[in-house]
Amino acid sequence: MIGDMKISTKKVAIIGMLGAFSVVLSMTPIGYIPIPWLGIEATTMHIPVIIGAILGGPIVGTMVGLIFGVSSFLRAGSPYFTDPLVAVFPRLLIGPVCYFSYKASGQPVVAAILGTLTNTVGVLSMIYLRGYLPLAAVAGVAALNGTAEAIISSVIVYMIMKGLKGYKID
Repeated sequence: MIGDMKISTKKVAIIGMLGAFSVVLSMTPIGYIPIPWLGIEATTMHIPVIIGAILGGPIVGTMVGLIFGVSSFLRAGSPYFTDPLVAVFPRLLIGPVCYFSYKASGQPVVAAILGTLTNTVGVLSMIYLRGYLPLAAVAGVAALNGTAEAIISSVIVYMIMKGLKGYKID
């Protein structure tokens, strides 16, 4: 039970499974898709959060986002991610944004784009607000990585949701 909301065993299992996918993505090369012509790597670790939110609702998405954020914090590869306001807080917002955008639009691609932008803008905003990088640097990363990640996540989420058509977590 979370607050006054009961959470089913099935949802707890889905949270664990999707959280584990997010952690595994962070430990393997498939968590970072290289885009050589742009000289960047697009992150895919937020995709399980998007799937969880679409299938299970905002609580499932938030819990998977928490696992993603804590994993980022514990495995910090850069000094920014040793700050929980950078590594964890923005990831808690991905699930609710994805769920409500999917509920409003009925389109997994809309949820994927908005969820990805929530991750990118949230993390980079916190990096800027906490004084780690100047605005010009975070804006450049947001424009380049954010666009590439939104495209990649929308394609992956669309394909996964097409395969799971009609599936819903009770």
